[in-house]
Amino acid sequence: MMIKNQSLLFFTITLLISTTTIAQLSPAISPVVQPNPKPTTTPAASPKPLVPSLPSNSPSENIPDTPTVDVIAILRQAKSFNTLIRLMKITQLINQLNSQLITSKSGGLTILAPDDAAFSQLKPGFLNSLSDGQKLELVQFHVISDYVSSSNFDTLTNPVRTLAGAKPGKVELNVISYGGSVNISTGAVNTTINGIIYTDKHLAIYKVGKVLLPLDFFAVAKTPAEAPSLAPEPSDSAKAPKADKDNTGTSSDSSSSQVNPTEQSSASAVKINVVALGLAFMVAAAATMHA
Repeated sequence: MMIKNQSLLFFTITLLISTTTIAQLSPAISPVVQPNPKPTTTPAASPKPLVPSLPSNSPSENIPDTPTVDVIAILRQAKSFNTLIRLMKITQLINQLNSQLITSKSGGLTILAPDDAAFSQLKPGFLNSLSDGQKLELVQFHVISDYVSSSNFDTLTNPVRTLAGAKPGKVELNVISYGGSVNISTGAVNTTINGIIYTDKHLAIYKVGKVLLPLDFFAVAKTPAEAPSLAPEPSDSAKAPKADKDNTGTSSDSSSSQVNPTEQSSASAVKINVVALGLAFMVAAAATMHA
């Protein structure tokens, strides 16, 4: 019995030692650290568009956003842009626009499109009075050579460059945005952008209230200054006075009809001498006769 108790005690002690050793050899479990929550960032609000959107039937909803968008197709679907379409075709500018849109290096285009009602405000026959070169310049003047989003008009530098080129004082487009609207001035026409017809990453088409007429269309050609007229040459009758004719039919110079005072006094002295000499001769003759 005593042997059994000793064996049980030895087994218990052995078990305690083994448990302590295992506990010392086991790695300590590190406390679980909760990750700090990341601060939530509110996305920056996109710039507010300066140009209002057109009604929901805008063609930009139906035409795919690709660099090969057809400008004519957009304007046709928007309707009321038949005059602008016709000008783009007859001037062949549409070929240049479509070519620039498919060029990867191109910065895009912005078209300021007047509708048919805007063209009807022009003087009757005005478009027909323009030459082919002026018609091309007119359409080019409505195209900005960069893509301008509806919220970036206030970043433009005036005068804004168009496809019509840089002609200071003649072909200048100035854009001023304030009060939530965009105003355009050409020096001859002032108008506003009324809405967005189409926009993507390469092309933006906006509706304008009037046709943008370049100032040089109204420049009056200055006539060259006339040279001062010379005095008319005197006629033959005015060059020299006609000689007067005397009763005998011979002409005499007007200067000869005038008596020189010196010559007149000399003639008088000669006459006096002759008279005195005659008297002296007569006195001498009378004295001789008396003698």
